[in-house]
Amino acid sequence: MGIIAERKKLTRKIRYAKTIFLMAHKDLDLDALGSSIGMYMILKRRHKKCYLIIDDKNHELGVEKVLRELEGCIDIIKSEEIDAYLAPRDRKNLLIVLDTNKEDLVQNKEVLSKIENKVIIDHHETGPTTIKDALLIIDTNSSSVCEMITQLIEYYDVDIESYYATILLAGIVLDTNNFTLKTKPETYYSAYYLASLGGSAKKVQYLLKQELAEYTERQKLLANIETIDGKIAFTKATPYTIYRREDLAKIADTLLFFNNIEASFVIGKIGKDTIGISARSLGNYDISEILEKLGGGGDNYNGACQFEKTTISKVEQELKKCLKDRGE
Repeated sequence: MGIIAERKKLTRKIRYAKTIFLMAHKDLDLDALGSSIGMYMILKRRHKKCYLIIDDKNHELGVEKVLRELEGCIDIIKSEEIDAYLAPRDRKNLLIVLDTNKEDLVQNKEVLSKIENKVIIDHHETGPTTIKDALLIIDTNSSSVCEMITQLIEYYDVDIESYYATILLAGIVLDTNNFTLKTKPETYYSAYYLASLGGSAKKVQYLLKQELAEYTERQKLLANIETIDGKIAFTKATPYTIYRREDLAKIADTLLFFNNIEASFVIGKIGKDTIGISARSLGNYDISEILEKLGGGGDNYNGACQFEKTTISKVEQELKKCLKDRGE
């Protein structure tokens, strides 16, 4: 259900909270960070005491730029510090989780047990590990959580500075792959609204700029593309290189630009003993249906999953079996 339809429940939660904590998924991207900052500004305009929880030690380039430029402007804490900020009365604390609804994907799972009052704002499908003891505001038709928060900003008529509008716009551009995926009229309107607040397309491109060395490393994955039924593009990395999750996601996005390709799957190491899959679709393949069989998740358009202490070859075999079974 859309966030505006659930606004009364959300407003009630916010009104009765004294201290509010915002937490997104691990390995922040610009949608997770942008929506968190957008929500932070809504809360500040309502004179709420709020904190953004970030435990990530390493950040993708765009996130690093934003955090560096906003240093000192936003109250950011680590999860291990939360006890010092909790209101004495438990029911006066509120945790808002953004851009994920899975308990195993949040910055720190332990925070979920410290705060009873919780709200989830997300655009991904629910699954077995979805946080259950919370108000779920999940709009799978929305391009991004930045789009959802933008709708809220407009509804509440919150006056935000142009830089914050730019970060929200960057989150939308990122999750739609520059307005090519999961884009509907409301998405364009949200982008227009952010631009009317001073959101800068030029600054968005600056935030989305990539390191040349990282780009070159990702391009190596395009050298061994396979296709399945002429519509699914598939590639895997060597076992000797560790990639970031967002690197695999960007390759999956790129594969959709090739003629006739409607879905893409990219396999690579994302840790010393961890293999990841990142997947994308134009909408004709339900990515969540495929990846949930492997322990992952997502929605019609994108998804991911990871495996511990296995090999890329074994993950490849499991994925291909799922794709084959789907076609039978």
